Amino acid sequence: MQCPCTPARAYQDCCGAHHTSFAQTGRLTAPTAEALMRSRYSAFVLDLRDYLLASWHPSTRPGQLEAPEAGLKWLGLEVKAQQEKDDTATVAFVARGKLGGRAHRLVETSRFVREDGQWFYVDGDLA
Repeated sequence: MQCPCTPARAYQDCCGAHHTSFAQTGRLTAPTAEALMRSRYSAFVLDLRDYLLASWHPSTRPGQLEAPEAGLKWLGLEVKAQQEKDDTATVAFVARGKLGGRAHRLVETSRFVREDGQWFYVDGDLA
């Protein structure tokens, strides 16, 4: 299976390694904020809501996530920029999808923080 974040890579050698490790240990293993953002995109594609919630910082984490809209198909991810300094980071990206025959683009600059060696998504600004 191809990885949703980078189709040139095998899922298990990319985001799947982070998803599997979390399922086994309860800890997030993405080594960078960009790697966490990519693993979150793949988790959205694969509807891994437990991973999404766990990788969301507790200060901004919602109580639950709704199931994806019926028929939503994610088509690709492009990282535009990333900046990491000490224990904070931003990642700008474009995620493309299709719903009801219509193309959609999610353009966001996400903020991340590293605590206890784990990166967490904090929030983001939509463009």
